[in-house]
Amino acid sequence: MKNLSLILNIVLLVAVGVLFYLHFAGSGSGSSSSGSNGAGLSAIDAKVAFVRSDSILEHYDYLKVKRDQLEAKTKKLEQEYRNRAQGLQNEIANYQQTVNNLTLSQAKALEEDLGRKQQNLRLYEQSLTQDLMNEEAKLNQELYDRVTAYLKKYGQENGLHYVLKFDPSSDLLFAGDSLDITAQVIAGLNADYQQEGTTKSDSTATKK
Repeated sequence: MKNLSLILNIVLLVAVGVLFYLHFAGSGSGSSSSGSNGAGLSAIDAKVAFVRSDSILEHYDYLKVKRDQLEAKTKKLEQEYRNRAQGLQNEIANYQQTVNNLTLSQAKALEEDLGRKQQNLRLYEQSLTQDLMNEEAKLNQELYDRVTAYLKKYGQENGLHYVLKFDPSSDLLFAGDSLDITAQVIAGLNADYQQEGTTKSDSTATKK
């Protein structure tokens, strides 16, 4: 989960670019006539807002659900790995206890079998690690897509030209509370997510 904050930061930066592009693309060639100096949108005319990324990560219901699902899957896979590892450890302990009663060929055969099982366990561990990495990457991409899409819509509806990220790692050192749209963005993201759940429930009921 440590990568989610970084991903959201990137999302917000991209969203700024999207809103910037949408504004000027919509202005067309006539934009050069706006303003007294004919340079188009000035810094004074730009409408700016900011969001607190840590609050979005904490309060976005979609992310809460997906994070809980990923953590549950992680625990399940870790338990499966521990069970396999413990089973192999028991076989090794049994071999060590009985090796003196085995012929050389029997001992060699068991050692080779245990060696294969150890190799398979390492491959299994690598497979689990890759699986979890893929799941996290998928979640990061879904988060990216959702936040970007919502900020694009929010910006169009509210005439925003820039949305900045405000947290200890950002270059924004001060911003008035009146520019803080975090609560509105979280509410909108959660409303959209709840609507998705309602739509899916209605669709499932209809099929039944």
